[in-house]
Amino acid sequence: MKIESWLFLGGIFFFIPVGIVYGVMTDWDEWVGFPALFMVAAMAGMVGFYLYYTAKRVGPRPEDRLDGEIHENAGVVGQFSPWSWWPLMLAAAAAVGFLGLALGFWVLFLGVGLAIIGLVGWVYEYSRGDHAH
Repeated sequence: MKIESWLFLGGIFFFIPVGIVYGVMTDWDEWVGFPALFMVAAMAGMVGFYLYYTAKRVGPRPEDRLDGEIHENAGVVGQFSPWSWWPLMLAAAAAVGFLGLALGFWVLFLGVGLAIIGLVGWVYEYSRGDHAH
């Protein structure tokens, strides 16, 4: 994780100067661009510091070591749902929710309702039906 942490921490040294240059070029009048760039730098820093401290706590992974072997990462990584339609439902709910921010808050409430239905369906997907455990 050491390489990943340095990649994210490098984002701080990129986005902060870009945000400053953007602010100078717009005379600090445009209140979306440079704060967004500073927030991206802060988010990259948070992820980078998390990965850095996790790498120190966990130790080097096989892919971080020069003598690492392929078989050291063998085994079950996780359980994935290759035929699940619930992520599409959640994406549609997010689209409706963001559309509600532009059109009116009543549409936002429809998106939140769809998101709750999609999230419950995705969480309980393997608890009922053909794929129940």
